[in-house]
Amino acid sequence: MEEILKEFVKPELLILIPVLYIIGAGLKVSKFKDNFIPVTLGVVGILLSTIYVFATTDISGNKDILMGIFISLTQGVLVAGCSVYFNQIYKQLKKGD
Repeated sequence: MEEILKEFVKPELLILIPVLYIIGAGLKVSKFKDNFIPVTLGVVGILLSTIYVFATTDISGNKDILMGIFISLTQGVLVAGCSVYFNQIYKQLKKGD
């Protein structure tokens, strides 16, 4: 799993995985509906990735804007997916006790 993360997720965005995990845990203990948590984490992951990408990239034209949007979407979905995946692994390991 570590190799996949290194290959597809930008190293500087890996910090979003535990951040999204904590947000998801907070949503879980609140009255937030469980079935909306993954979608919410996806949206938050995309928004945080977008902020990072556009804050660290020199934009010189439409092509750069489109590339920034693409990177933000893919990275946001990946980090959110990893967060939900790790949550499910934790649940399954806990269930085995």
